[in-house]
This record gives sequence, C-alpha cells and structure tokens, in this order.
Amino acid sequence: MKMLIPTLSLHIENYMLPCFTKKIFGFDCPGCGLQRSLVFLLKGDFAAAFDMYPAIFTLLPLAVFFTANLFFKIKYINKITNTLLITSVALILTNYILKFV
Repeated sequence: MKMLIPTLSLHIENYMLPCFTKKIFGFDCPGCGLQRSLVFLLKGDFAAAFDMYPAIFTLLPLAVFFTANLFFKIKYINKITNTLLITSVALILTNYILKFV
C-alpha cells in the first residue's frame, strides 16, 4: 500500500489536463494548481500542496461533507458547508489576486 500511492501519483502526473485559459489567454485561471496540489497531497507533501493551491484544504472536506450528506443526515450541514464554501472562495480569490501582484 505504501508503494501504491507514490506510483499512482506518478501515473496521474502523466494525465493531468492543461489549463485552457492559460493556453488561450496566457494567464492563470482561479483553478490553476488544483491538480498539482492533489498530486502533492497524494505524495504526502502538504506544504507544497498548500503553496500550490491553498484552498485544497477546504475543498476536500467540503467534498467529503457533500458526499456524506447524500448517505447520512448531518445535523449542522448547512453551517458547515457555508463556512467551508466561504473560506474556499476567499482562499481562491486571495491566491488568485496574489498571483498577479
């Protein structure tokens, strides 16, 4: 199992999608870095994942809560998802603005 994750992440790197916004217009989109951040997380490099795309640490729990809500009734799901959504949007926009500064 320990060797499976690094091997899997190496194969994922070969199939990452290019950023069409960057190819067409020449500048990064707000989602640039998300795929590479996921690869860093799979490798266990949390600092590099945060440097690449800071919102990854709010988007993953958000996805888990959305998925869990399909199967289980979570008591404070609205408050949790709203907090994670607002935090994610704030991180994405802040990171996007800082790329241009």
